[in-house]
This record gives sequence, C-alpha cells and structure tokens, in this order.
Amino acid sequence: MHLYLANNPRVLYLITSSRDEDTGRPRRALVFRPGDGTSQARVEFLPKDDVDLANLVRLTSRIVKGCLGLIGVDNDIFLAIVTSATEVGNTRPSASTPESVARIHEVLFYSLTSSAWDDAPITSDVFASTDDPTLNRDTYNQPAGTAQVFEHPCLPLTKILSSGSFYYALNTPWDLSSRLSVRLSRDSNSVQDVATFDERFVWNEYIVRSLLDFRERLDPRERVDLDACQFIVLAIQGYVGVSTMALPAPPTDGSPTIATLSLISRLGWKRAGTRFNTRGVDDDGNCANFVETETIFSTEQHCVSYVQVRGSVPLFWEQQGLQTFGHRIQITRPHGSQPAFERHFAQLMEEYGAVYAINLLGIKENEASLTNAYARHLKIAQSALGDDLGITHYDFHNAVRIGGHDNRFGFAMCDASSDEIVTDQKGVFRTNCLDCLDRTNFVQDILSRITLEQYLLLVRREWVQSNTLSTQHRELWAENGDALSKIYAGTGALNTSFTRSGKRTLAGVLSDATKSVSRAYINNFQDKGKQTAIDMFLGNLSNQRPITIFDPIHDSVRAALQQRLPEYSTTKRCTMFIGTWNLNGRPPSESLLPWLFPSESAPDVFVLGFQEIVPLTAQQIVQTDPEKSKDLEALDRRPNKRSGWTALLVLVKSVLTAVIRNVEAATRKTGLRGMSGNKGAVGIRLEYHDTSFCFLTAHLAAGHSNIEERNADYRTIVSGLQFQRGKTIASHENVIWLADTNYRIDLDNATVRVFAEADDLDALLSADQLKQVMDTGVAFAGYEEGPILFRPTYRYDLGTDNYDTSEKMRIPAWTDRILYRGKQLDLSVYSRCELRGSDHRPVFAIFRGEVRIIDPVKRAALSRLLLENVLSTNPGEKLDEKLASLTLPADFTERGAPPSTDETSWWDTPERPGGVIPIPELKALSQRRGNPFDSPGESPLSSSPSSSDEELYTHALSLQTPIIPVQAVTRKPPPPPPPRSQKTGAPEEQG
Repeated sequence: MHLYLANNPRVLYLITSSRDEDTGRPRRALVFRPGDGTSQARVEFLPKDDVDLANLVRLTSRIVKGCLGLIGVDNDIFLAIVTSATEVGNTRPSASTPESVARIHEVLFYSLTSSAWDDAPITSDVFASTDDPTLNRDTYNQPAGTAQVFEHPCLPLTKILSSGSFYYALNTPWDLSSRLSVRLSRDSNSVQDVATFDERFVWNEYIVRSLLDFRERLDPRERVDLDACQFIVLAIQGYVGVSTMALPAPPTDGSPTIATLSLISRLGWKRAGTRFNTRGVDDDGNCANFVETETIFSTEQHCVSYVQVRGSVPLFWEQQGLQTFGHRIQITRPHGSQPAFERHFAQLMEEYGAVYAINLLGIKENEASLTNAYARHLKIAQSALGDDLGITHYDFHNAVRIGGHDNRFGFAMCDASSDEIVTDQKGVFRTNCLDCLDRTNFVQDILSRITLEQYLLLVRREWVQSNTLSTQHRELWAENGDALSKIYAGTGALNTSFTRSGKRTLAGVLSDATKSVSRAYINNFQDKGKQTAIDMFLGNLSNQRPITIFDPIHDSVRAALQQRLPEYSTTKRCTMFIGTWNLNGRPPSESLLPWLFPSESAPDVFVLGFQEIVPLTAQQIVQTDPEKSKDLEALDRRPNKRSGWTALLVLVKSVLTAVIRNVEAATRKTGLRGMSGNKGAVGIRLEYHDTSFCFLTAHLAAGHSNIEERNADYRTIVSGLQFQRGKTIASHENVIWLADTNYRIDLDNATVRVFAEADDLDALLSADQLKQVMDTGVAFAGYEEGPILFRPTYRYDLGTDNYDTSEKMRIPAWTDRILYRGKQLDLSVYSRCELRGSDHRPVFAIFRGEVRIIDPVKRAALSRLLLENVLSTNPGEKLDEKLASLTLPADFTERGAPPSTDETSWWDTPERPGGVIPIPELKALSQRRGNPFDSPGESPLSSSPSSSDEELYTHALSLQTPIIPVQAVTRKPPPPPPPRSQKTGAPEEQG
C-alpha cells in the first residue's frame, strides 16, 4: 500500500497497491481528514476507484506496511505509518493458515493538520537499530544547542518504534498478543476477528483504539474488506525468534522431520518504562517489566506451547538518585502494598491458573529487604488466594540436592492436524530478580529446556540428544535476553555468552563489564527522556487526549454520560487532618496529642508537613498514644525524600489502604536559584477511590520585605514540581498547601505586638502579605483559606508564650498557613496548637470532604442503554429529551447472587436445593495442585546462587522428570480483583 496527500483541504490517503491486489486484497482506500478541534479526525473507508489519484501526491516512496494509529502531539494530529518491516518467520507451520511475524524497523509520523513537517521526514539513519547501546538512546536528551532548529515533534516516538523491538502478525489475521492455548480455545469467529486480542500486550492500543471503534461501526462486509486490506497493525513489544531445523526420522522412514522452534516474549505496557524510572507495582496490580514468554515447538504431529512470566517484585519500591553498581532500594509504602500485591497475583491466577514465584534476589545488602518483604506479603496473600500460590526464594544448590522436583504445571499441546487441545498447562512460574533480566532469563531458559525435554521423552527420546535442537534453543534464549535487556536497561543481557555456548570466557567477562558501565550511564543520564516518550505513546501524560474519530452518535452518548455522573457513582464522607509545623531544627519535646487529636474522633487521613526538621519517622509522630496509632498506616514515609529540611507525611487508617491508589511524591528546590534544598517544596499526590488529591508542604524565602522572592518561589514550585506521566499540581481535583509561607505583616513591630496582644486580628489581617498577593492574583490565585481566629504563629521565645525578645526582635506574623482548592473540601476547623518546643506554633485544619466512587458496571450499563436509544431515535424525535428521560431498570443488579428475601435464599437453587453441594463436586473443589519447587522448611531464604553460572546451569539440568499428559479440563477462574479506575475515553471502552 502507499500513502498519498491531497491539499486544500488537507487529506491523507492510505491506498492498496497493485501488488497488494495481486495477492487478493480488495481495492480500497482509508481516508483521514482533520476534524473539529485538536483531538478529532474524520475517517472514511472507500473503494479505490472513488479516489482521483491524479490529484494526489505520494508522501513517501517507501512501501507502507500498515497504520499503527492516530496520536496528538503539540496540538497536531499525526498518523503513525509502518514503512519498513522484515519477516521473522512462521511461528507455527503446522497451523492451517500461516502464523507469520514481521519485525518493525521504521515508523514515520505524518500530520493530518499541518504541512509544516512534510519536508522534514525522519530518515532511517537517524534512528536505525544498532547493537551499540549508546547510539540507541543518545537523541532522547540532546545537550542544549545540538538539536535541529525544526526537530520533528514525533522524533522520540519514532526512535522507540523504530528500535527493532516491535512485532506484528503478518498477512493472515491471527492474534500475536495471545498464547497458543488461548487462541485455540476461542470460537471460529473470534479467531478471525482483528479486534480480539490480549490488551495487556498490544502496545499501540491507545493510538489505534479510535480506528478499532471505527471498524466496529462498519457494515460487516466492509469490516471484512478492511481486515483483508491489513490497513490496521496491532504491535507487541518484546522478542520473536523462529528457528526451523531437520531432526532425525524414525527408522521406518528415511526423510528427516522438519520441526520449528519459536520463542515469543510479550512485554506488558500497563506499567511500562525504563530501568530506574519504573520499578515495582502500581495500585492496579500491574508490575514493571512484566513479560509473558512462550516457547512453541511445532512438528507435523503436535504443537507444544510452554508459558512463563517475569516481572518486578510486586511491591511499592524504587531507586532514587544516582545509581551506579550498588543498588539503593527504598520500599516507599511498606504498609500499603498488600492490596496491590494481592491484585497482581489474583490477576495472574485468573489468567494462568496456579502461580509459583521464583525469587532470585540476593541475600546481601538492599536486595534482602525486598526478599523479606516479598515473603511476608506472599504469606498473607496465601490466606486469601489459597494454595495455588507459592514461592521459592531460590537456593539452586539446595533445590538440586533434595531432588524430586518436576514441572507439574506441564505444557499445552494440540493435535497439528485438527488444532484440538490435547493437554493444557495448569499453572505458570513467575520468575524475578532485581531487574528481571539476566538472572531471570537464565533460569527461564532452564525451565523451558526442561519442559521441552519432558515432551520429547514422551514422543521422540532420540531428539533429546539432538545438538541442533539444544543449540537453537540456547541461541533463541540468548537473543531473547539481549532484546528484553535493551528495551529495559539499554544494553544487551549479561552472561549471554554462557547461555549461547555453555562456557564462561574472558571475552564474555569483558563484554559484561562493558555492558554494566554502559547501563549505568544510560539509565542515569538518558532514560528520563525515553520514559517521557514511552508515556506519550501510551497516553499516560496528564495533558494528553486520545484522538477520536468523528461520530455524532457516540459523542452524544459520552456527553450524556458525563452529565449523569451521579447515576453511576456514589459519594463517601471522609475526614482529613492537615497540619504544618516549623520545628526550628529541634525534635518534639512534648506530647503531640493536643495537635494531632484536637477532638475525640480520629480522622481518616493525616497529612503532616514539617519545615526545618530533624530526622523523623511516622512511628515517632504517633507513638505517644498506641491506641490511636495502631490503626494508622504510613502511606508514604519520606523523611529522606525531602527538599532540604522540609518533609511531608501522609497517613491513613489501615482499612483504607486498598482504596488509596497511585501514590507519588515529588520535590522542587528553590534555594539558591534551585540548587539548594534549604527552601523548596515536597508534594504527595494520590487517588482516594476515584477522587484525586495533591498535598504540598513548602518553605518559602525568608525576610520581611522579600515578598517578590516568595512569589517567585511559589511560581517555581507550581511550574517545576511534577509527578510521573506529566501530572502537575493543577492536574488534581483537590489541592492543599500546608506550609511555612514566610509571608509577613506590613506593620511596624510595636503595632503588630499591641494588636496581637489585644486580639485585634482584623487590623493585622488587613496588612497580611499573603492575603494581599492572593487578592491580586500574584500568588496562590484560586486558593481559599479559612478565617484566621488565632494569633500570629511566629516568632516565639522557646518554651514560652512570649513573642521574640532576642536582639533581632522579629515582627510576629502568620507564616504558617493552610490553603486549599477543591469542590469536595469543606473546612470545619482552622486553628493552632500551643506546643512550645519551637519558635513557631503548629497550625492545623480539619476538612470534611467527599470522595466519589464510580461503579464501572453501572457506567457500562447506562452507556449501553444510552447508545441503544440514540440508535433507535426516529426522525424528528428530540434526542436530548429522550436521553434525559432514560433511567436504569429498577431491578438492575451490579454483580453476584440476587439478594435473599423472606421467602427465598440466594443459595437455595433448583440445581442445589437447600444449598447442598454433592460430595463428588465438593471433592473436586478441594483438590490442590502441586507446586514443583517447594522449598523444605529448613531451607534458608536465599536467592540466586553465589557459585558460578556454569555450576548453576550444570546442576539444574538434573531437574527433569517426565510427565504424563492429561486431558485438558475447563478451569473455573477465581473471582476477579476489584474494579479498576477508568481512563477518560469512549463510554463503553473502559468498563
């Protein structure tokens, strides 16, 4: 196919070529026009004969392979076009139709809305894939003055997509994103449906979603033609390798058997990013560097599939600052990880069955803290998820010595002639080390080889000794390790020379040392720019909007759905305590109870900001009263994640940790023009159910007359303090500042003291600098403050109620303030506390707020109801009135069993009268699956062996025990995890 341009008005045409038509593709054109606004396009699917090619200009001489989707960048809409790809091979030749894969080498972006970039194409020499790790990254963060004057705005996206790590299904419409057993279990219609895929692994889902929605609205015959043209490309990232070989034939036949060994690694995109920027798990249970790897062995008789997964330790942890060869690990929410941890494993168990974790983390230094936390969380999770979840903190020496292990999860196998599943894989190994790269790839290679040999021992024992097969298997896994390592860490994997040859050489050691140095440089200095590009491609930036295709029907449904938010959501009351205190460099010397608990009822959330602190922990803050502290959990303890001497703590009741999501922290220095942390701000943002909050503590510039410096500090913080994925302070529904603002009172010292002693606060407030800048909009515009009914909080003689009597005789002022913005916030108390351990008095506020809880099931049901009524609207009928009169049925239930009544019980059904379960069914429910790597009780917590990789590999090869295939059975999945929060999009997309 080719890409053409028409001007006046500007239109892009993707049109099939004569070569495409010779292979049986329909003569069609996919037409793109700009729509209304900067986030809408118009798309048509036309016969090729309806397009006047004589008036079109061909935009590129390259043969177009397909379209990845539409994305908005800098107020322009760009069409992502695959212009270079090569075939990797047929991953399953025994299938009735080819399952071939192509590797993408070049993606170009063409604007629908502007001609400014038509003459500035990105040539292949800029981003060509290379084995030099530094060349693959060096244009993400160009030094000042080196960038082109008119650099294409999509250059970072082009570099990612043209890195050689993306793949798509070639020619026939088959689903590359799903493993073999899933594809074969689908009905015949779903197998041929382009829109049926595993959304965890399709990386361009965000930019192609509008085209898939457009496809769904086409007439069925046109939809078949669109699929046959292969205009739409669904891409995975990871690795695909195919090796075809001749294996010895049985004695009765002289011709060799042709076998194909394929390896497919699918990298998940839901927590995507680079090594030091993306670690651990998010609140929805998605973990960093999650990869599903499938080994496929295909002959004319059988096709065997074996699946493993890898992923970062599913806890909230990160690595901050400059990282070299000693990893500094911080577990950021030690008491808030359990809900996300259990969501992660519940999702794995629902997808794969039993899950067994193999933890390869070390037992020394920082890795030990992760190992211990991993074990503790998994032990708690087992009580909720059952015995289908297990773990080994991997001591290979001990595992080999005790012997008796076998891969009881088995493998999936189908009959090559009928595609009928003979046996299914009953569980999955989840392997991890720190980066889930080198050690993980090494162990997964072993597990894959063991499983393949188990199959061969059942069907063709002589193939177990085939040097060709073992060599090709090692080579594929070595290339897989290199590919995944380049994506996440920027260099090839370590120890691949040993994986390939089975030997450790001096050249391999030197190569590993070079890669380690390259990784340190790339990950510390170049990955931030790539992380931003990844987030842009996935639609994670807070200021992004998905490109929609003009569709008045769905647009009206979306608008109506937004107006009817209360119908599919509820609100919940919450109480928040907000406190700020400048400690003047001294630890608290008296009980904090009068400040933290001014009333009998305990708040749901504590937010505490400190300035000029000494090292404090959340436990020290609340340990004065064990009864009140036992139900609190440190959500984000950051005495070390602070700006100079400023710290922020957020604590919640332990019962709320499951509904607090997406917690992030950020800092911004303002001292010495941003070079020093003696002044600045710390921010923590989070989502409480479906409502976003941002809390900020700050210490602004000092000095009575330095008003403009304080205003400048505020502007620096607002513009410079950013959270992940482009979120800013303004991105949140509710924002609260709890700070030492340092704004003073513009009156002389004697007057201020007289008014303060007389409690004539109105006279002082009229001269308050902060009130003045807020009224004029110079700083803190749009924020509110409660009525100030207390005396100035600064500056006191230590341990007394006397304002400053030192030589400097500082003028009293309300430096310590709490400001807020948000419709859900209702201020009920704003006061100060009489603690005398500092020259400031602590200030506090209590908010009675509301958080919104969206019901995704009700939302999806209402969306369907609205859509059905829009489609059934008759000519002349008033659509707005019709939609306004619609309501969900009174008997609508969200999920689960129907409610019991006085006459009937939900468990009393015709199938099971009285709720009695037959004994055979009960026995079936109680059956447990065995776990093949159970550690003995006396086995110490350890991890990857301290011996050489050669010893590790040699001993591990003894872990092989044949298994007997069993007939595949339908496994009822466990209950799904709690519904996740929605992204803004089409009403029926995110249910």
